[in-house]
Order: sequence, then C-alpha cells, then structure tokens
Amino acid sequence: MLEMSNIDHVGIRISERQRSVDFYQLIGFELVADGGFEQGHPLVMLHPSGININLLGPATAKRGENILMDGKAKYPGITHVAIKMKSAQDTRSFVEAHGIAITGERSFRGTETIFIRDPDRNVLELVGPGPSVATLIAEHVHSEIQP
Repeated sequence: MLEMSNIDHVGIRISERQRSVDFYQLIGFELVADGGFEQGHPLVMLHPSGININLLGPATAKRGENILMDGKAKYPGITHVAIKMKSAQDTRSFVEAHGIAITGERSFRGTETIFIRDPDRNVLELVGPGPSVATLIAEHVHSEIQP
C-alpha cells in the first residue's frame, strides 16, 4: 500500500482563461501563479481552505462541452470534484445570489448537496456538513443488504 496524506491539487482543463479565472475567483480562489497557460501549463488557484486547483489550457477541442458528463457515451475519466462546505444554506444562497446555475441537488440523511458547473461545464459538487458522501453511500448500501 502507498502511504498517502491528502490530495495536493486537481487539474481542470479550460478553454477561456479569463472567464474561468473570474469564475474561480468569484467562489473564493486566488490566482497565485501562471505556469505558462498558453503552453498548456497550469494557472494555480488557491482557496483560503487550502484547496489547490490547477487550470490547464487552453482546450483545443469540444469547447463548452463536457464529454464525460453530457454525452450518452460514458468515457473514463474524472467526472467531478466534490468539495465539503461549512454551510449548505450559505452555499446555496451564494450560488443563487451570483446567478450560478444549480444543475443537480440531493439530500440524504441530512447532508445537502448541490452541483454547479464552471464555464467549461466541469462539475463541482458542493457537499454540506454532515457525514462524508463515502460514509453515506456505504451505510446506504450496507443497510440494503441486511436481512
């Protein structure tokens, strides 16, 4: 087994630099470095919580289309990033106040989750306080197989 401590960063391919930087800054990230975006290297975006997102680009095909989530064919790959939020209600209020579309939502055992998309339709799952999604799914699955 490999000994791991945490995820260091998530890389997200984008098509339009400024539009994506503006979106991620709106939700609280700060652009701290441009590693050479036009050459396919990351824009490093840090959130005060310590979450590090690298925006990579520029995308050269299928701009504005998320081939992992929006098409009937299901390709392998990372489909979304889930971020634990301190308050589900504050998150929803912020998203709605800033005109960010909620593209999905779920409530399970008191944990409220909403889904939003960045300008390139990359999915962010914003998970409210409560048990982790892994715990909720495991408990749900195990409760269904109990006699």
